[in-house]
Amino acid sequence: MSKKLIIDIETVGKDFELLDELSKEYLLKFAESEEDIKAAKEGLGFSPLTGEVVAIGMLNPETGNGAVYLQSPEAPQEPFKENGIEYVADTEAGILTRFWEAVKHYDQIITFNGRGFDAPFIILRSAIHRIKPTKEIMPNRYHLSHIDLLDQLTFYGSVRRKFSLHMWCKAFGIQSPKEEGVTGYEVGDLFKQRQYLTIARYCVRDLYATKELFEYWNEFVRLSPNV
Repeated sequence: MSKKLIIDIETVGKDFELLDELSKEYLLKFAESEEDIKAAKEGLGFSPLTGEVVAIGMLNPETGNGAVYLQSPEAPQEPFKENGIEYVADTEAGILTRFWEAVKHYDQIITFNGRGFDAPFIILRSAIHRIKPTKEIMPNRYHLSHIDLLDQLTFYGSVRRKFSLHMWCKAFGIQSPKEEGVTGYEVGDLFKQRQYLTIARYCVRDLYATKELFEYWNEFVRLSPNV
């Protein structure tokens, strides 16, 4: 049986005012209103060129154990364990290095929209820090060493509407991580407020939801033998 690892990341955008003038001009090139400008600034965390990783969560679905590597710049945090999850604070380069050291021991990674966001973001932020990958986490789209549940549930794009993790959880009767007070849109503000553990625990809830969604997909949607 392959060793599985569920992965999820949280990201924030850089301070727009600290970007160089050419970058600012490029990012606001098509902004025609105050709302457009606000959206451009708030969207910086969606790209590895204008954002950074502030938490990487990993969960072994078989054992229930895992870890969250988190940035905690102004509030140093000693490592501790909570409900089988180890919380370890480091710099962005540090949490990326820890991720690559951990993921190389697993055969299969499981994500929700990991091919569209998490995996390329991790790879490119690592490249910016000159950190080399230890494992292929963006294989051929149909290779099951990376099971992206968004790909699987939309049958590789055959279903036009993709929907969010929250929507899929609600459809299948799974507790949504978005119903417990935090959503991904709030991570940037939480980071500014130094609520680093709040972000990390939110990341853990995403991991658990992804685990349940994987199990549901594997039992009721997937027709091939269990993976």
